[in-house]
Amino acid sequence: MNKLIVLVSLAVMASGARLDHLVQGGYSGGNGGGAPFHFENVNNGDGTYRFSYDTPTGISAHESGSPRAAGSEGPAVTAEGGFSYRAPDGQQISLTYTADENGFHPTGSHLPTPPPIPEAILRSLEYNRQHPSNEGSYNSRRSSYY
Repeated sequence: MNKLIVLVSLAVMASGARLDHLVQGGYSGGNGGGAPFHFENVNNGDGTYRFSYDTPTGISAHESGSPRAAGSEGPAVTAEGGFSYRAPDGQQISLTYTADENGFHPTGSHLPTPPPIPEAILRSLEYNRQHPSNEGSYNSRRSSYY
């Protein structure tokens, strides 16, 4: 496994792959002008994986996943991860998430939150929950066409 990570890293460096678009002013490599670039990508072949990277500009991301829940097309992958970067206005943006058979669930202090539900609406919802009605529901036997 570790051999794969080393081989991929060496292949990227040897191929002259350019990462200048990730670094303002370009990446200075080994001449001391920039922080090192970190990249890890592991695929275990059984559906489990993990990746992470950090750039000299402070962008970072990580994710790990594995098949856990049964889905309609086989095992669904459950993933956990996050990323962070500095926005142009200087705000540090950090987001963590999980993704599973129930959808994508992000959390971060920069994400908007909905306003609180007004008290009158909460009371109405509670009343409806306590007093269920069939009125307004579909009933194939009741039809005005007969």
